[in-house]
Amino acid sequence: MTTMTEASVREFKMPDVGEGLTEAEILKWYVQPGDTVTDGQVVCEVETAKAAVELPIPYDGVVRALHFPEGTTVDVGTSIIAVAVAGAGGAAPEAPAEQPKPEAAEPEEEPKPQGRQPVLVGYGVATSATRRRPRKGPEATVPAQAAQAVQAELNGHDGAVTDKARPLAKPPVRKLAKDLGVDLAAIVPSGADGIITREDVHAAATATTAPEPVVKTPAAVRPAPAPAAPAATFDGARETRVPVKGVRKATAAAMVGSAFTAPHVTEFVTVDVTRTMKLVEELKQDKDMQGLRVNPLLLIAKALLVAIKRNPDVNASWDEANQEIVLKHYVNLGIAAATPRGLIVPNIKDAHAKTLPQLAESLGELVSTAREGKTSPAAMQGGTVTITNVGVFGVDTGTPILNPGESAILAVGAIKLQPWVHKGKVKPRQVTTLALSFDHRLVDGELGSKVLADVAAVLEQPKRLITWA
Repeated sequence: MTTMTEASVREFKMPDVGEGLTEAEILKWYVQPGDTVTDGQVVCEVETAKAAVELPIPYDGVVRALHFPEGTTVDVGTSIIAVAVAGAGGAAPEAPAEQPKPEAAEPEEEPKPQGRQPVLVGYGVATSATRRRPRKGPEATVPAQAAQAVQAELNGHDGAVTDKARPLAKPPVRKLAKDLGVDLAAIVPSGADGIITREDVHAAATATTAPEPVVKTPAAVRPAPAPAAPAATFDGARETRVPVKGVRKATAAAMVGSAFTAPHVTEFVTVDVTRTMKLVEELKQDKDMQGLRVNPLLLIAKALLVAIKRNPDVNASWDEANQEIVLKHYVNLGIAAATPRGLIVPNIKDAHAKTLPQLAESLGELVSTAREGKTSPAAMQGGTVTITNVGVFGVDTGTPILNPGESAILAVGAIKLQPWVHKGKVKPRQVTTLALSFDHRLVDGELGSKVLADVAAVLEQPKRLITWA
């Protein structure tokens, strides 16, 4: 057996995966000591204060050691995995016996199908399997063999399994399959290039539970609870301590900083949105909106953009260092999204310049990406104003805290059928309450009131989307 020299063991350090972050939590290892890895192969998933990202290894070799277990928060620059590689003083790692020609396992001339684009900043896919790639960013694609190796590890297959037996699926889809108790290997994929989709997993789960009796509700496609103690059993403990880290830690720090830095003012208005709700239903039938997400939030977002256009001074930020107000001539519209990892606020870049169909498309992409846990750090930077829809939780209104660096945030309450005086008579109407919080250093009471009143006026008479635009 050939012995590796010390120089042939490479230490892969935790990179800065986005805009000066100092630490990241290791969520999941996709490899174990003894596994063979290839240049560009995803070896772990980490969570920063902004998003969850996958880390590809930048060289070929055999995993020597994982320095930290899952759930550990590691500082940027700290080595997290050791890989034995072929160096100047050492031989190439031994390959499994069933691969007689490891040096020809990945020929240079083999075409590389387009695959997942890693979001790791500073790493891509090298043109040579034995040299570290130039740091060109996340555009390069991961080789198909590396992606399949990751899938094999995630689904419990060893290195001897052939490529045909390795189901391909993105991490959110793998997690969904695990939650629903679905075996990915038993699914016939419908996605491009043989990738298993969320719909495939749901279909498999439904097929599995179809023989079960009676109720066909969303609960029918959830995994049956494993035999365990009742939910009320706490093993004698009266308290549980949960470490605050990742997105939740960053959110907590940001909200405290915002609450005690920017002087908040919140104003409220209750408005009849019956006509807006009718317009939503009409737009759903419009051929120009087919295939797009059309809901009240879309028109609320458009109403806020119209209000900002009529009152542009509200779209600003405070420069503490220079003691200046920075007026923004663009609107990056933030949408607060609750995810399993905590609250995030991705934003739609240049939302002010988008048509209604374009805005609907951007909203749909933003929500889907957030739900899958794939929102990039860049998508959460540079916001100017934000909308938070607390109405989806049945809440009437609230006093939202500003996203740091932004001038205003609009909270939208639940839309409910209520008695309302309409044309001199009390009638049942669709009613909601809006709350606008703003930074009083930037926005005085008059300006804040005008913005909120304009949003309400557009929602009450949505034809103003045309006359005021």
